[in-house]
Amino acid sequence: MSSSSPDSSLSAPLHWKFSQVFGEKAPGEDVQNSDLISAIEFDKSGRHLAVGDRGGRVIIFESKEAEETNEQRSRIELEAVDFSSKAHRRPIYQYKAEFQSHEPEFDYLKSLEIEEKINRVRWCMTHGGSMFLLSANDKTVKLWKLKEHKVKQVKETDHSSAVHSENGLLAEASYISMQGKPTVPNGHDMEWTTNAVKNISPVQEAQAKISSLEDSVRASCRKVYAHAHDFNINSVSNNSDGETFISADDLRINLWNLDVKDQCFNIIDIKPSNMEDLTEVITSAEFHPSHCNLLAYSSSRGFIHLIDMRQSALCDKSATILQETEHQPGSKSFFTEIIASISDIKFVNDGQCILSRDFMNLKLIPVLLLVQLWDIRKDSMPVKVFKVHEHLRPKLCELYNNDSIFDKFECCVNGSGSHFATGSYSNLLHVFSNGDSTEEHMTVEAGKNPSRKPAVHSASRPRRSSLSNLTRGFYRQGNSNSGASSHEFACDLSSKLLHLAWNPTSNLIACSAGSSLFMYYA
Repeated sequence: MSSSSPDSSLSAPLHWKFSQVFGEKAPGEDVQNSDLISAIEFDKSGRHLAVGDRGGRVIIFESKEAEETNEQRSRIELEAVDFSSKAHRRPIYQYKAEFQSHEPEFDYLKSLEIEEKINRVRWCMTHGGSMFLLSANDKTVKLWKLKEHKVKQVKETDHSSAVHSENGLLAEASYISMQGKPTVPNGHDMEWTTNAVKNISPVQEAQAKISSLEDSVRASCRKVYAHAHDFNINSVSNNSDGETFISADDLRINLWNLDVKDQCFNIIDIKPSNMEDLTEVITSAEFHPSHCNLLAYSSSRGFIHLIDMRQSALCDKSATILQETEHQPGSKSFFTEIIASISDIKFVNDGQCILSRDFMNLKLIPVLLLVQLWDIRKDSMPVKVFKVHEHLRPKLCELYNNDSIFDKFECCVNGSGSHFATGSYSNLLHVFSNGDSTEEHMTVEAGKNPSRKPAVHSASRPRRSSLSNLTRGFYRQGNSNSGASSHEFACDLSSKLLHLAWNPTSNLIACSAGSSLFMYYA
């Protein structure tokens, strides 16, 4: 990992360190397609992390605040650290639960196979000590309830069978005291006397030896929100009111009530009467973090639409459109609309700015627009632009031929809005600072074994059926051969860091590289 410059006065420089990894494969081990991670999401407290994969599974991790161990720090460092300060602690995550959220299905009316792949996971508000989670594949959103309960487990003992009755336990304790153990005048052994002082009965002592209580999580599906999307779901977002959420596909955005599974309201519909007139599709949608009437969605043309649901029932006409001003109208090329497509948007903490992520921008502007910070009070230009894929500028034709140009990278922001992160090829994690003076850019490579077999090769990858290809006129029967291979690039196109999430309460980023989940902290 490397740092290009110190951070500005807005925030202290962040020095990223490796924290944990889950699911790392051995060198040369094949990675199954069903094990590839497809969604990552922290809850608002940062204590729980949900991970979805292409096999339709959702895995839950739980954290515990932990100081760095003595082995990780020198004696001088330990003496200088105030362990009461939270700044010196980092969350340590451990596996908590796993459940099968979606199964592969077949739509007989449309002769269409529906993948079990998890596209989005979103945490809902906690009620009555239970956690609630939304998970979505291409067609269906499900509400899951996660309830903790105690499981009693019997430990192995030296006896052939555990003694369950109180009389049996007393008899066993009495037998042990007669086998040469020191006794006191009242007839009880020393262990009995010690336990009596501690208010521990011999029955409790024996039960503690043969059994223990462990936490377990039971997942149950509470609601299934189905039959509302004709196209693939790309976004799910919870409203700040705690009662509603939206699900978005290529052409429509639906508003749901969490308690009503068989009815939704269509608030955005950009489907034209004639599909040949289709010019753009919806790529991402997000509710405002504090105003329940505001939401934003992005399009394949590089526009961000900010709408107010109070204006009308059908909010097709946006209140504000954020778009890049084109300085030279004649500068368009064949790839202009492809690379302008926004793959992900996030509201920055206070909701005054929007963080967007596209692949690359070749418009005649000073920098390549890859991660853009928009101010919703200004609808013409982004406040700040961060470079990620500048070195791929002359390779757009090759990226198009091997379909890498259609990769959708996500972005994330920390709880204070001072730092942003996104992924790239070669499993690289880019972290940027929102400083006013000098920009801080740090790069971390997720993965400790570069010789691991890639799960998907960029040379030949079947394009997923999506309306995004229709809008750009990119229906091809196969890949054209340009004579260029991935080894000519300065990065490994087969290793890509697409999904990531930032812990809202600490500087910890969880990101996926294939089937492995890496965590870094600062």
